[in-house]
Amino acid sequence: MNILLTGGAGYIGSHIAVELLLKGYNVFLFDNLSNSKEIVVEKIHQITGRKPFLYKGDLLSFDELKSFFSNYHIDQVIHLGALKSVGESVGKPIKYYLNNITGTLNLVKVMDYFGIRDLIFSSSATVYGNPRMLPLTESSPTGEVQNPYGYTKLMVEHILEDLCRSNSEWNITSLRYFNPVGAHPSGLIGEDPQDIPNNILPYITQVAIGKREQLFVFGDDYNTKDGTGVRDYIHVQDLALGHIAALKRIKEQNKYKIYNLGTGRGYSVLDLIHTFEKINRISIPYIITDRREGDIAECWSSPALAQQELGWRACKTLDEMLKDAWNFQVKNPNGMK
Repeated sequence: MNILLTGGAGYIGSHIAVELLLKGYNVFLFDNLSNSKEIVVEKIHQITGRKPFLYKGDLLSFDELKSFFSNYHIDQVIHLGALKSVGESVGKPIKYYLNNITGTLNLVKVMDYFGIRDLIFSSSATVYGNPRMLPLTESSPTGEVQNPYGYTKLMVEHILEDLCRSNSEWNITSLRYFNPVGAHPSGLIGEDPQDIPNNILPYITQVAIGKREQLFVFGDDYNTKDGTGVRDYIHVQDLALGHIAALKRIKEQNKYKIYNLGTGRGYSVLDLIHTFEKINRISIPYIITDRREGDIAECWSSPALAQQELGWRACKTLDEMLKDAWNFQVKNPNGMK
């Protein structure tokens, strides 16, 4: 079985590639390397003993996509290729709408042309916006999105649902990620931002190793237990296995399906900092600053539907997430090389 991962050389894609290769799938990565590195292919090879095939291409180029599908036989697609910074999307909305929506439209047009209609879409809990009630289930209201990144994910979900309604041959599953963190226990692959980290955990590890002076905590006046934002952090390996579970069941599902991928438990920013300090015995200097535009107070999932229908659940603890993230940083102090 040949599986294509768009954006497959990135943080989440590389971990999915590892799990697919270990389970005997052939893996193709389609990536423009704008937020990833070619060396990840060799790192995946070191972990699995097998190499994914990397095709350098851009989802915004219909011709590049068509050329790829003309030359390689693909059975199913996991679509991860997208820009993903909430903060950046607020300042550069057109960039996000163009890349995330146009890229998806190009992909499904080419897939349809070649008769490939099994698709797993990398969506996000941002589609829920500011939650009215917690935990969030797949039937929780969407639409009150707080940032352009979240809007792009919600728009793509609507596009894919409409596609399934229009053609019964399509099987599409949208996986709403909560907050992926951690790294492969080998320390060979992990979250490796090319510039200032947009996500909190790589920022914490860069402070811990001395690359950055201090952590900025955006707001301590939310209506939460300690005033800082609360999120549902999930180990990237658990997230990767959620994709495998969805892929195995995609033809059994009824057309268009949505699943939350989270742990069902929320941790605050201060929980994250203090647990990291305790587990890894390192002090993290931080300062409280203003809230960041586009952020919400708290967000965590009910993963019950994925457990019930996919037989999947997140197993790794917060301690494991933070230990693995630090291990990756220590082994790659200046990023993957």
